[in-house]
Amino acid sequence: MTPYEVRTREFAARRRGVDPDEVREFQARVADELSTLNETVRLLSRENDRLGRALRDWQRMHARECRPPGPW
Repeated sequence: MTPYEVRTREFAARRRGVDPDEVREFQARVADELSTLNETVRLLSRENDRLGRALRDWQRMHARECRPPGPW
């Protein structure tokens, strides 16, 4: 679900329904939080990819340095 879907979701009116302004305010808060969380996930995913590449580079470098001399 996207923040846009939360913000624009419509609900059927009922005789004893809820206050539409409260619903819209709640939707806006949920959409804002969802947007923030999506951005956090995106940033953490990029950082995870960066760290994975750095670890692989370090492992390659370390593996070359730790090779035993001569054939086994």
